[in-house]
Amino acid sequence: MERLNMKLRIISSRDEIRIINSNEKMVHLAFRPNNIDLLELMKRCPGLKAIQIPHSYYKTISDASLVLMNIESVELLAGDVWGHRKDLNEYLIIDKTIIKEIISLAKKGALAENIADQIKEKARLSPDLINYIIKDKTTEH
Repeated sequence: MERLNMKLRIISSRDEIRIINSNEKMVHLAFRPNNIDLLELMKRCPGLKAIQIPHSYYKTISDASLVLMNIESVELLAGDVWGHRKDLNEYLIIDKTIIKEIISLAKKGALAENIADQIKEKARLSPDLINYIIKDKTTEH
């Protein structure tokens, strides 16, 4: 069954890792994670597929964390959650119409870079997240 929307769980602090739903598939860390934070997150959420962190933190992730994420098949994405208010909703919801538009453009043969350029402002999503959606949704069975 096709998921209608995608949800990106926003995690604002280390303390939240202990209390998030263990079924989370995609998260955005709004703080600079260390190796222990990432390990704890992957243990807490065994089905985790992607972790997004702000661009400014992306290059600070250790090689050891990158290797562990690769072993666990968890993708690291660079990006921000523009305009999202966590006090109103702990999830950034990626609407099904945006997902369908991304998939449609990909199936028509548009390059991922061009799709990201076209969608990022309209949907307020990072290019890495758009590329992740392309890969995730065009390889589903």
